[in-house]
Amino acid sequence: MANGKPAEDKTFVRGLEGVVAAETNISWVDGIHGKLYYWGYDIHDIAEKVTFEEVIYLLWNGRFPNRTEWETLRRELASEMRLPSQVVDLLKLMPPNAHPMQVLQTAVAMLGVFDPDSGISGPEANLRKAKRLVAQVPTIIADLHRIRKGLPLISADPQLGISDNFLYMLRGAPPEEIEHTVMDLIMVLHTDHGLNASTFAGRVIASTLSDMHAALAGAIGALKGPLHGGANQKVMEMILQIGKVDMVQDYIAGMLDNRRKIMGFGHRVYRTEDPRARHLRKYSEMLCEMRGFRELYDISHKVETLVREQKGIYPNVDFYSATVQHAMGIPADFFTAVFAASRTAGWVAHIMEQYADNRLIRPTSKYTAELGIPFTPMDKRS
Repeated sequence: MANGKPAEDKTFVRGLEGVVAAETNISWVDGIHGKLYYWGYDIHDIAEKVTFEEVIYLLWNGRFPNRTEWETLRRELASEMRLPSQVVDLLKLMPPNAHPMQVLQTAVAMLGVFDPDSGISGPEANLRKAKRLVAQVPTIIADLHRIRKGLPLISADPQLGISDNFLYMLRGAPPEEIEHTVMDLIMVLHTDHGLNASTFAGRVIASTLSDMHAALAGAIGALKGPLHGGANQKVMEMILQIGKVDMVQDYIAGMLDNRRKIMGFGHRVYRTEDPRARHLRKYSEMLCEMRGFRELYDISHKVETLVREQKGIYPNVDFYSATVQHAMGIPADFFTAVFAASRTAGWVAHIMEQYADNRLIRPTSKYTAELGIPFTPMDKRS
């Protein structure tokens, strides 16, 4: 002890940056070279070539499914999309101004109470829970949207996959071919991303041997922060605020002069382009053109150009996913919830991996206050 403080010989790393806290096979982010891998597959090699269900199977099993396995999983997920009536009633009770991520976190925790395997652990029970959660999270989002619009709820179509069913249940009409392609791409690109804040939160909770629903609710709580998943909504709000392409120059100059963060740019890990942004950029242009929102894409593109020229910072996945979702009719305050619907597959993969080789995650801290301060009774304090 020195100067009344404990002697520490452990290195303090602010924000745990660069600290290895888990071993995983599921995904890896190579920030130096701008690479993202799912079970060893480069995202550039599989994006736009595989379905969301194929990626789910890959993350849970370490390999891609054959056609029979894919069809079986697709059918199982579609059959699990219905919510318990009590959860639907909860959605109806939620205040209309409650953020969808708050509602989603609450509803997922409630699903744990009504899950048929509630209170049961083990690999088989957890896999059944994982399938239900991947199926039910998109339904929560779609049902909440329709409840707020005063529209009747729509049941999942057993012939459709998760991505198509989500758009169908949200909007009331099956997606067009281009929407099918883009929605599946959004889900694939967001499925997992290394040991990010929300995934780590989920693994910490799972390491206590708490149940999967509790771990997932915790992960959702971490994702809803604007420094993590909440950035995509802020990107859309920024683009709409700018309004016109000829206003971009002054807007960005003002943001940079005031040292304000431009949402959708930079990343804690990537030192080059986020590989996911590359795939969404072209569909942002395509969909905005088709839907009469060409200027929104042009604003985005000019913002990207100026920020890269003046700051050398690349856009991340949130930047172009905002205009893509907007062009498909998804409300901006639901963007992060859509992110969560995809990431659920990755979260439960990490939770199951944690259970399989568990050790309680319990880091230490660097204590900075004085020790041994004499106690003063209340009547003698000044």
